[in-house]
Amino acid sequence: MRTFPLRRAGLLALAVGATVGLAACSGGSGGGSAAPAPAASGATGDETGTRVALSYPGGIVVLDGETLEVVGDVDSEEFTRLNAAGDGRHIMVTTSAGFQVLDAGTAEEDPELTDLVFAAEKAGHVVVHGGKTVLYADGTSDTTVFDTDALLASTDELPETETIPGVEAHHGVSIVLEDGSFVTTVGNADGRTGITVADASGNTIAENTVCPGVHGEGTAQDEVVVFGCENGALVYADGEITKLDAPDQPYGRTGNLFVSETSPLVLGDYKDDRDAEGYLLHRVAVLDTAAKTQTVVDMPEGAEYTFRDLARGPEDLGYILASDGAIHVFDLEAGEFTDSFPVIDAWEGPVEWQDAHPAIKVSGDVAYVTEPAKNMVHSVDLTTGEVLASATLEVTPNEIALTR
Repeated sequence: MRTFPLRRAGLLALAVGATVGLAACSGGSGGGSAAPAPAASGATGDETGTRVALSYPGGIVVLDGETLEVVGDVDSEEFTRLNAAGDGRHIMVTTSAGFQVLDAGTAEEDPELTDLVFAAEKAGHVVVHGGKTVLYADGTSDTTVFDTDALLASTDELPETETIPGVEAHHGVSIVLEDGSFVTTVGNADGRTGITVADASGNTIAENTVCPGVHGEGTAQDEVVVFGCENGALVYADGEITKLDAPDQPYGRTGNLFVSETSPLVLGDYKDDRDAEGYLLHRVAVLDTAAKTQTVVDMPEGAEYTFRDLARGPEDLGYILASDGAIHVFDLEAGEFTDSFPVIDAWEGPVEWQDAHPAIKVSGDVAYVTEPAKNMVHSVDLTTGEVLASATLEVTPNEIALTR
């Protein structure tokens, strides 16, 4: 393992802020980016296709993405979070010890929760970008980076990693860009306030401290990075950070971002009432990283969602699994909902964000939707709205992650 303390330069001055808590966050690629890219040809057994990992109290079940047949069931902790590792085969499982590696298997090999653990105090966000997988430890704010495909060759030991020490612990996230730049959130036990950017040598090149409650991350077209704030968002591109103001002030929170690397438009969740009870939301945010604007659109009547219910899919459209049981298709360019198709029964929001409630993840043109009330999971063709397959499990699915 290598450590690079030089990247700490310039971070300490930003570590101040407002109230912080462990906020609900979507999995993988900074809070729900595009589906993970497939691994190098042949590395995972290409004929295997997508594997679907679902957590339940005390374990993780793995399904074949085409048939939804159970191909593996492993023991784990009572509550775990799941994130794609980005190599087409592995899932990162957040446990009390850190990020434990789940091998989702191939046509020839059964799934296995391996003994490989990237140690982390309060394992948090996982971001996959530019051939790197980035792990963030909330308990220390340390960032661990490794080559995404390295796990495929590291069957008995962890791959070589780079550790970038944190300054003050907070619930945060980091990303490494293709030129080696390191972008990370800043905060401490009292709050999260913004982001800082260092070049590959560790020199601070940009910073911003006007993003209260900074949360989530996504990388849009042309490697433009976005972060959510309680009053807007931050956009980083070409060495500069731009603050976008939410239309509702002083509070208009976006905390989870859903991106496409072929679109400058970003879909975000949106909360306009700090004191609202529950986790259901009724508006979505659209961040235009080219025009540097943020707009907000109301959900259709009777349709609400949580942070687990947004995704990007075919034609860079947005897909929101709503409380009416339908997937609503959202055209970000037009700023309007264009279609919907029923998938599951209507549902109510969770009492606590960790509670099992419907979720959606997308791989290519196919969405995978959980229905905890019936212990079911469904696959849906997003181009037609057709339910391709449904399966009833012996457990109640909670978190979901896809291998590709």
